[in-house]
Amino acid sequence: MKKIQILGTGCSKCEKLTKNVQQAVKETGTDCSVEKITDIMEITNFGVMVTPALAIDGDVKSVGKVLSPEEIAKLIAR
Repeated sequence: MKKIQILGTGCSKCEKLTKNVQQAVKETGTDCSVEKITDIMEITNFGVMVTPALAIDGDVKSVGKVLSPEEIAKLIAR
């Protein structure tokens, strides 16, 4: 099972990224757990200074932008 983490404080971009992740997971049918991380200290532990960010299995894949469901699906498939 893949672990997808959305790093962000809850801004509108973070919410949009969350929706896009949920859509990508649903469309791919991949077995994933989705976790939202809103604690600033935990976010900075990933080395992230700009949100929203997306991590898969603890590896940061995107910082500072809202990926489309299609882009996220490609990352999940890897």
